[in-house]
Amino acid sequence: MAYKDLRDFIKLLERKKEIIRIKEEVDPILEISEITDRVIKKGGPALFFENVKGSEFPVVTNLFGTTERMCLALETDSLDSIAKRITELLEPKAPLKLIDKVKMLPKLMELGKIFPKIVKKATCKEVILKDDDIDLFKLPILKTWPLDGGRFITLPMVFTKDPETKVRNCGMYRIQIFDKKTTGMHWHPHKHGAKHYKRAKELGLDKIEAAIAIGSCPAVIYSATAPLPDDVDEMIFAGFLRKKPVELVKCETVDIEVPANSEFVIEGYVDLNEKRIEGPFGDHTGYYSLEDYYPVFHVTCITHKKDAIYPATIVGKPPMEDAYLGKATERIFLPLLKKTLPEIIDINLPIEGIFHNFAFVSIDKQYPAHARKVMHALWGLGQMMFTKIIVIFDKDVNVQNISEVLWRLGNNIDPKRDVYFVDGPVDALDHVSYLPNIGSKMGIDATRKWKEEGFTREWPPDVEMSLEIKELVNKKWKKYGID
Repeated sequence: MAYKDLRDFIKLLERKKEIIRIKEEVDPILEISEITDRVIKKGGPALFFENVKGSEFPVVTNLFGTTERMCLALETDSLDSIAKRITELLEPKAPLKLIDKVKMLPKLMELGKIFPKIVKKATCKEVILKDDDIDLFKLPILKTWPLDGGRFITLPMVFTKDPETKVRNCGMYRIQIFDKKTTGMHWHPHKHGAKHYKRAKELGLDKIEAAIAIGSCPAVIYSATAPLPDDVDEMIFAGFLRKKPVELVKCETVDIEVPANSEFVIEGYVDLNEKRIEGPFGDHTGYYSLEDYYPVFHVTCITHKKDAIYPATIVGKPPMEDAYLGKATERIFLPLLKKTLPEIIDINLPIEGIFHNFAFVSIDKQYPAHARKVMHALWGLGQMMFTKIIVIFDKDVNVQNISEVLWRLGNNIDPKRDVYFVDGPVDALDHVSYLPNIGSKMGIDATRKWKEEGFTREWPPDVEMSLEIKELVNKKWKKYGID
């Protein structure tokens, strides 16, 4: 059953002993970050800080910091089961008999439950602050690393609308607090929010409205991070994940709808003629992203629940909590990759690769240079364009096993022959590319080489014991006296 809100999820974590309440006073400046980092690195529980210095609101961190909690957040036994649901929707079979039509009814009913629902009243508006009552510093917003340019909202859901089509978008972009009423808006050029910003400038507008929601049910939070196509509403996707519509309510001062169960909502606008220095920020790369000019967000209203809880995430050297959000995306969106590239068997975006540095891919190789075709196709798909290094393996390779990946990689390539370089877009946080947002990429063909590919030698078989001997040893194992 879908969570009502963030606190409903927290109650479940408490029942499962997946969260610890900390009563000791803690400082949102660096201290909460250090505590959380240590716990994440040990695969520990979520943390509920009840007594935060300088604020009346508690802070919760590390909500999604293990595979188990990520599954609890999305109400599933496994992330692959969500992928299976997507596959079933993408590949519906035409019903031939009456019984087949009856079997399709549950799927059709499910689709009818995923579209957002607009409500007039919402708990996120129990407290409404305007004008002189607006003060962002009353929120327990964290400063996470010593060289950070200030405090940052790290788990925001930023809502904007295309100024022309009015199509809604929700993305997750860090928010630096400049003063009581202004923040940075960290829109990379490849993000949907930045596209709305650019389109508004093209239309000659002076500003674009935005709303920052903080804290909602887990599916809504995750959906803000999901790499969805431009024409797919994140709130519809969240409804699909939770099997229940997301309730939205219109903001007080801007023409934008936000999740009605949000803990906080910060309303305002981005001045299209204003930019300020934003950063540095200790980012998910494990390095500080450097200062740069970004748009400025002006706050017109803050609403929140009377007993609001402030959720935050800490990013830095992996593994961190965001790794589990990334692995969820890897599993959930694999069917979409396979829809475009059916030869793909599996993909692993390793945690150490921070989403866009490595992709290990197994394929059903069917013709010469097939591996190279898959590399270029992946670089042409959405956020896969940022991937620095793509390594292609045969279908029998378990790309989730890093030991096997490295073994095959070392044995199956001739560097001069099997390594390819291309140029293209890179993530805005990449600090080593020769130009901002533009850099080189490497593709490695670690598949078995064919004669048709110019390989004239014999490819040796893997060292494997015969099946009959394996079965013999299995039957006699207890007799050997080996534990």
